[in-house]
Amino acid sequence: MSHNAQGPDSNYDPSGSTQMFRAFVDEEPQRPAAAATQSGPRVGLILGVIAVVAVLAGVAWLALS
Repeated sequence: MSHNAQGPDSNYDPSGSTQMFRAFVDEEPQRPAAAATQSGPRVGLILGVIAVVAVLAGVAWLALS
């Protein structure tokens, strides 16, 4: 069995050599969609907190008037 960087199905193997593996680990993947999805839950959380505060303020206003 040979230690070839490419297997019989010609798939790229980043662990073929130490230099190639380090380049594979150090490369930064481009994820523009991931950045957009991370802001979605944060905006939803902020709007949820604002809604809860508004409901509690409304209940307190009705209870005290």
